[in-house]
Amino acid sequence: MPKIPVDKFAGRLKELRLAAGLTQKEAATALGMPEPLWQKYEWGLSVPSLGKCVQIADLFDVSLDYLAGRSDDPTRK
Repeated sequence: MPKIPVDKFAGRLKELRLAAGLTQKEAATALGMPEPLWQKYEWGLSVPSLGKCVQIADLFDVSLDYLAGRSDDPTRK
């Protein structure tokens, strides 16, 4: 089974958060999680569950494939 490229996933999280004009705390709060957990995701120290990935994709209105680094097209289809 292919694994999520954690460094690409972490980079996408930071890129999306900054593009949305959110702080780490604001992103974490929007997703109902503590800020240190968001930081672990953004720093590549941990990968969220599939359910949390769906919430993140919904928050930033991007596809799961884009979030996971499987596509460079963020558009949902």
